[in-house]
Amino acid sequence: MELNMDASWKRALKSEFEKPYFSVVSEAVDEAYASDECYPPAPLIFRAMNECTFDEVKVVIIGQDPYINPNQANGLAFSVNPGVPFPPSLRNIHKELVESGALKGGFDGDLSSWAKQGVLLLNATLTVKAGESNSHEHLGWSVFTDAIIEALAKHKSQVVYLLWGGFAQKKAKVVDSKNNLILKAPHPSPLSAYRGFFGCGHFHHCNEYLVQQNKVPIQW
Repeated sequence: MELNMDASWKRALKSEFEKPYFSVVSEAVDEAYASDECYPPAPLIFRAMNECTFDEVKVVIIGQDPYINPNQANGLAFSVNPGVPFPPSLRNIHKELVESGALKGGFDGDLSSWAKQGVLLLNATLTVKAGESNSHEHLGWSVFTDAIIEALAKHKSQVVYLLWGGFAQKKAKVVDSKNNLILKAPHPSPLSAYRGFFGCGHFHHCNEYLVQQNKVPIQW
């Protein structure tokens, strides 16, 4: 498995790559991609950490695992490529952006522009077998993505964490709420979006905080 990520992340996570579990994960992922249709495409597995450098992280959004249908997963949590119909959760994210007035331009579902502004779009499990949600959860990705959150929590402050759903909220339990902004809401899935994701105002609250910290707000 190629470590196709920015050098800043390779430095921040150097000790993880040297641990035995990471070799196990790498071998398991290589075997899965060799035997099954898996997403995202192998060169994009670490895309979230290639588009958004460790030094530039201002906002963290945590997803569970990649989209499971063809041509959807592009290596960034919740994102699809331009022209791809929005999956349900992304459709609800778009709805909240529009209805809250946070959306300032067009929206084609490709969230790479967010990543380039310092939004880490991280899935807790970085790969998936086609058609089977959570099918790679057992491969050990959670240990690695926990280490990503821990590295951010240890070395960076004044970061905004947008935690949608209980899974994301547990994932970021190591983050210090005194030195960062932690915003929690239900997941944007159709099963839970109406229980508080809609109307949460997270995109506005995020930018208000960034401005208070003398940081450039995100152009959603």
